[in-house]
Order: sequence, then structure tokens, then C-alpha cells
Amino acid sequence: MLPSEAPVIREIPVTDKEAGPYGIAAGPDGALWITFVHSGRIARLTLDGELTEYPLDSPQCRPMIIAPGPDGALWFTRSQDHRIGRITVDGETEAFRIPTPDSAPFGITAGPDGAMWFTQMNTDRIGRATGKGEITEFALPVAGAFPSAITAGPDGALWFTLNQANAIGRITVDGDITLHPLPTPGAAPVGITTDGTALWFVEIAAGQIGRISVDGGEIEEFPLPDRTAKPHAVVAASAGDCWFTEWGANRLGHITATGEIAEYDLPSPSSEPHGIAVGPDGALWAALETGAVARLTP
Repeated sequence: MLPSEAPVIREIPVTDKEAGPYGIAAGPDGALWITFVHSGRIARLTLDGELTEYPLDSPQCRPMIIAPGPDGALWFTRSQDHRIGRITVDGETEAFRIPTPDSAPFGITAGPDGAMWFTQMNTDRIGRATGKGEITEFALPVAGAFPSAITAGPDGALWFTLNQANAIGRITVDGDITLHPLPTPGAAPVGITTDGTALWFVEIAAGQIGRISVDGGEIEEFPLPDRTAKPHAVVAASAGDCWFTEWGANRLGHITATGEIAEYDLPSPSSEPHGIAVGPDGALWAALETGAVARLTP
């Protein structure tokens, strides 16, 4: 449901304003873990605001999306040097090279099979990495699709967005792929999440939020009040209760199962909100690329 009162939004600045907070995820240690896309670092933020940064082996690796793994570590994509990264809660890092050159990995999520699954934007592939870094790649049946975000669905498969193919994809743990075209042409989906029943996604070019069922792939689209808001990432707090970032409008948004939408301005102008996650405290946390992390209390 929508918050009964206006939520409270607080911004926590990072040490280096040029670091570029981008992806964010709740870790198994009760902290938030953030990718710094411009400085090539991973950061750990406690709920009381203590920030620790861990440099990676290449400042230009461009860490993008981060997700908790089944092994108690955090896994993340490195789009510039085409690797999958792993960091323990103690800050120990390692990286695994993707076999296909120039893959540009972006989205990543833990799969139901104990592996990490990720997208390869430049090479039209979905990848699977074991805990030891052994990587398998699955080619998509379409070229120039630009696969973006990925999430584990409630049906035991992985679901992902095809930004340039204007579709939602589904891949089983055995590598069987199905594509579902979107009703709106040129919608350019990016973020995707599951609420435990259906998949929710954002259409950055169309200014819409979408929902797709796991049985039959039925798609519904919900236009935002501001169609130029450029929704970027989405996360489900519970069934039919999703939050998303509006990168082009400097807002965080909320949508219910019936399509009711509410939007909330961020305190700082032009903060470029990207990743969003539900924190261990039940609040919503968003990475702001201009140098901060926002905490929203519904």
C-alpha cells in the first residue's frame, strides 16, 4: 500500500563526490554494499552511517550492479574490464574473467541453483558463474538486444530485460530461453525485480512501470505521471509493493499492485538516482551517482 504519510528521505554523502555510487544491495552482515562506478571501489555502509571503501585491482573497471551471493559474499559486475567480482564481508576481493571478449556485464543476481547469473550487454549472452568462478555462457536468440538487469523469478527461472530488443527474457537453469515482447515500442526496459508472485520492470524510454506474469507472460504497463522521468531500477518490498528510481526526474517512486503511483522528490537537485534496495532496517536505500546514498522511511 501507499505510505499513509509523506516518507522521510535522508541523504548520506560519500567521502569522494566523484566516486559515483551506482549499485546497492543489502549484505548478509546487516550493512549496505555499494558500487562506486567512477572510482573503481566497493563500499560498505552501516545503518549508522559508517562508510568503509575497498579499492579494486583496477580503478577503471567500472563496478556496476552488486548482489548478495549464496556463499555469504557480495558479487558484482565489472563492465569495463569484463569480469565478475566477488567481495567478502571482510573486504577480500577477487575477480573472474568472462570468456567472451568485450562482454560488458551489467546485471547480476543469485540463482536458485546456487550460482550467480549475469547479463552481458555487448555480446547478447546470459552468464552463469559458480562459487569458484567457473563461467558458462548462453547465447540469446536475438542480436543487439543489450540485456540489462536480471533477477531470480518465483518460478525457479531467471528473468531479465532486453533494453534494445524491447522485451523481457526468461532463462531456465538449463539454458532454455523465452522472450516476451513489450506492448509499447521502444520502451527500453532496464531494472527488473520479483515480488514473489510476478516480475516488475521499468521502461526507461517510455516512462512506465511494467508487470509480467510467470504463467503465460501476460504484460501490464502503468504510465508514470511524468513520462520523461526515466525510471531506472526497481525493487519489491512485498507482493504488489514496489519502489523505483526516477533517474531523469530526481525522484523515488512507489507503485501498488493496482497501479497506484506516488513520487517523492529527493532533497538534492540532479542527484541521479540509480540502484535501489530494501535495507536490513526495512527502509529503502538508493544510490545517487552524484555522491550520496538516500534512505527513505515509508
